[in-house]
Amino acid sequence: MQDHPILNELEELRKKGLESLQVVQDELGLQNWKVANLGRSAPMTQIFSQMKTVSAEVRPLVGERVNQVKKEFEAALEEHAAAIKQAMLNKSLTSDAVDISLPGRRPAHGRLHPQTKMLREIYRIFGDMGFQVYRARDVETDEYNFELLNIPAYHPARDMWDTFYTTKPGVILRTHTSPGQVHVMREYCPEPIRVILPGMCYRYEQISARSEIQFHQVEGIMVGKHVTMGDMKGTLTDFARRLFGANARTRLRPSYFPFTEPSGEMDVECFVCHGAGCQVCKNSGWLEILGCGMIHPTVLRNGGYDPSVYSGFAFGMGPERISMLRNQINDIRNFWANDVRFLEQFS
Repeated sequence: MQDHPILNELEELRKKGLESLQVVQDELGLQNWKVANLGRSAPMTQIFSQMKTVSAEVRPLVGERVNQVKKEFEAALEEHAAAIKQAMLNKSLTSDAVDISLPGRRPAHGRLHPQTKMLREIYRIFGDMGFQVYRARDVETDEYNFELLNIPAYHPARDMWDTFYTTKPGVILRTHTSPGQVHVMREYCPEPIRVILPGMCYRYEQISARSEIQFHQVEGIMVGKHVTMGDMKGTLTDFARRLFGANARTRLRPSYFPFTEPSGEMDVECFVCHGAGCQVCKNSGWLEILGCGMIHPTVLRNGGYDPSVYSGFAFGMGPERISMLRNQINDIRNFWANDVRFLEQFS
């Protein structure tokens, strides 16, 4: 029975399969060999279709031999695959050898966001002047965002703030950090106050190179007895000199805000052209950095202070605008685009 034609055919397939495996040198060749010798269409697999022509006494021998050859093929394939993998590893180690005497590469380190650095610098400057940081909420009521700041529903100044309204009546995303003025006054009244209120603001505006729907503001207020406009000018002038340099020149211009009276805006001399006029300052020689003014008596009263006894000043600035001016950045969208090429410039 050992000379049965099917058994002889199996032996021939075994020899050819093992010989062809030895010449395979890569993973693709291994895959092709597996399909050719162990796949559904492989000659050895097709032998099962011939079993019906084999006599009953030979059939068990053929089935047993087919399984033996199959296991031998699988073992040989596994062994040869391991040998090829080791050979490829040895080749890689030899051709791509690492010179251990070379200095190592420094890992890439994260860094603070440019606006985080700017905010911390502002905190430090006002901290040195005795101001504390007070955090107010991002989600506000219409009452705190407008009404208590002397901006009633019919007031045309509301058009200055494009507001995000929520589904709950009277609840909005704050359009400026000024609502924090009333919060902090009501919390500390009748004590004197000297705080800054940093935070994110939200406005429903068209996104462009100069405007975003979210941005930082840093509000500041000082309330006490006999606080004057001279105190405001001295504080803000000192801030500008600490931020832009000891020789920085400033000026105050009249302006209008519903919650301050009188109101003004502070400019700093252009640090690019030093007042001569350039593209950065639009040939004016000056750069606007913040709005300010004496707190309106109505706002003081809403905060719990008697305006006949107490007075105070308030100011507000956009840190993104200051960063853009200092670094000559022409697109505010860069701050929130998370472009590593932009962020890596602020080491």
